[in-house]
Parts: sequence; structure tokens; C-alpha cells
Amino acid sequence: MINGELKVARPIRWAMVGGGRASQIGYIHRSAALRDNVFKLVAGAFDIDPERGRDFGLRLQVEAERCYGDYQAMFDAEAKRPDGIQAVSIATPNGTHFAICKAALHAGLHVVCEKPLCFTLAEAQELRALAEAKGRIVGVTYGYAGHQLIRQARAMIANGDLGEIRIINMQFAHGFHSEAVEGANPSTQWRVDPRFAGPSYVLGDVGTHPLYLSEVMLPALKIKRLLCSRQSFVKSRAPLEDNAFVMMEYEGGAAGTLWASAVNAGSMHGQKIRVIGSKASLEWWDEHPNQLIYEVQGKPSQVLERGMDYLYPDALEDDRIGAGHPEGLFEAWSNLYYRFALAMEAMDKGDAALAGTLGIPDIEAGCEGVRWVENCVRSADLGATWVDYA
Repeated sequence: MINGELKVARPIRWAMVGGGRASQIGYIHRSAALRDNVFKLVAGAFDIDPERGRDFGLRLQVEAERCYGDYQAMFDAEAKRPDGIQAVSIATPNGTHFAICKAALHAGLHVVCEKPLCFTLAEAQELRALAEAKGRIVGVTYGYAGHQLIRQARAMIANGDLGEIRIINMQFAHGFHSEAVEGANPSTQWRVDPRFAGPSYVLGDVGTHPLYLSEVMLPALKIKRLLCSRQSFVKSRAPLEDNAFVMMEYEGGAAGTLWASAVNAGSMHGQKIRVIGSKASLEWWDEHPNQLIYEVQGKPSQVLERGMDYLYPDALEDDRIGAGHPEGLFEAWSNLYYRFALAMEAMDKGDAALAGTLGIPDIEAGCEGVRWVENCVRSADLGATWVDYA
């Protein structure tokens, strides 16, 4: 159970690139990183507008001389300080992730990056090689993986509670972009522009979230081939899709489906994952993250609740307040950030083995997300045909 005791020897000196006043995601990064006192925000290049970024940084109580106009200036200046930053989070549009992450690694920094890590598998592999050469952690913010019952599902599947795994059914299908809202919303405009968003919209923006949950729950399951069909129902978004369907065949015979959408009108979020075995099934829905549905064939459906003693130990490790009190996305992100900090500290001590046991969405998860999107786009562009997973 998490009770506020410091989990690292001293807070990691931390900075942000992006995540400024108008950012949709900056606040949850700061809230998660700072909650358990494992990071300390000491610097930032918060905004593309230097003055606006400086003003914002000052209001976060960052010293004026450490509110920088751009990320490279920050990396250069901080490297010269005895108390310079040790880690950086990247909360900028997709098209900037590769360059910033690469520069941070060259500067010897640990990185937490928004997804997607980059646009191509070749870029992802370059970052992986650089992170390995530098001995640095690269974490990717698949924030839903911090919910405790994801770890319960993983433990149940590993224990054989579901039997032989047959089907994985995934979706992340909300309705908030069922019309062309990007016309009046700058934070959405870049998401539907290939110059900034990359080769896909919903596949990379929301589809990789349940995909990563499936990887956490079923780490041994490997995709053999897939078929993807994608659509642009709001025509101005073409060639990027606002809806996509993916069918997957796994090594060993299991099958999977994933629906990613921003035009599921009326749906608040719509992220669900259902894992079906020969004996039983599990289902988790992010709008009710404190419950896991467990259905054994021939028996009444069970609702497993977060924080209860009947859960596996892995599912209780990140409990913050005990059963009955609901926890949400901010707690899930906090769980990831404290694990990022533990992994960074372990790497700094030369203990890569320990860093690899902490269950974080790391550079491998980032590479796999990019790989999956690349294969989906390839299949769709070939006319929604089956392609071997390359």
C-alpha cells in the first residue's frame, strides 16, 4: 500500500517540455509526478511562446532563470549546473516527440514521453538503441495501465483462472469528435493534421491504449498478422482516420479485435477490454476503473473491487486509500510516475535488472505502439487486407 513514504533516496530533479497553460495533459503529468514526492519540478520549456512559458513557469514556482525558451537551451544550460535536471517529461504535439526525446537522451536525461513515441518503427528503434547506450529510462504515458485492477487481471490470467486464452476484444471509442470540432479547438487541430499527428489519428491517439493494456495482461501473446479498415467520417480529416477496426491473429491461435473511434456519438470514453478464456472471462471498463468483471461459465457474474483482500498481491501494491473509496485516472498516473522514478533511480545505480521488474510502459512499449500503428496503416492502405506483423 502507498502511504506517502519516500520511495527514492531523494526526489529526482525534473523538467517539462510543453505542458503549459493551454495544455490538455500538462496538469496530470505534474500532479502525478509530484504527488508522492519522487520528482521535483525545477525547470521547464513550457510553451512555444517563450514569454508565455516563462510566466507560466513562474506561477508554478520555477525559478525565472530556469524557465527556458526552448528545450535545447534548457538541456544545454541544465547540463552546466551542479543541480541540473535528471529527467524530463515531453508533453508536446506528436511530431516533436522524436527530436526532443533524442536530444534528451543525448543530454544524458531520463525521459517520460507522451505517446506515440515517434512516427516510424525505424525512429523508435533508434531511440531504443540510444536509450540502451546511455543507460537511460524512457517511459511512455499509457496512463490507464496504472489502475490497480489491470494488475489483478494480469495475475489472474497468469494463474490460469481463465483457462486457455481465446479472444481479446478491445475498444476505445468516444464521441467527442463526431463533428469537426477542430475548427474551433486548437488542441484538436494538430491531432487531425498529418504534419503534426503522423500517419494516423485514432489508431495512435486512442487505439494504442487498450492495445497496451492487452500487452500488460497478456505479456506472452504476440501478434502474427492483422487486418485494418479505417474511415474518415468527417471528410476534412482525410487521409487521417477518425474510426478504425482492427482484427488480429496471435501466435498460438488466439484472436483479437480493436475498435478505435472519435465518432462514437454519445459515448463518454468507451475504453474497454475483455479477455475470454476457455473457462472464464474478464472485462474492464475505464469509466468504472475500480471494478473488474469476472465471469465463470455456468456461475453468477462476479464484480471484483479495487482494494479488497481477495485480490492478488500485485493488485494491492499500489492501493492508496483502501477499498470502498474510488480512485481514478490521477491515481493511476501517479502509480506510473512513482514506478518511473524507481526505475530511473535503479538505472542510475547500474541496476538495470531491477528497473526491468517494475512493470512500467517503457521504450519497448513505445516501440510496440509505433509498430502496431505502422502495420495497421499498411493494411488499411492496401485495401484492408491481412498483413504479416512486421
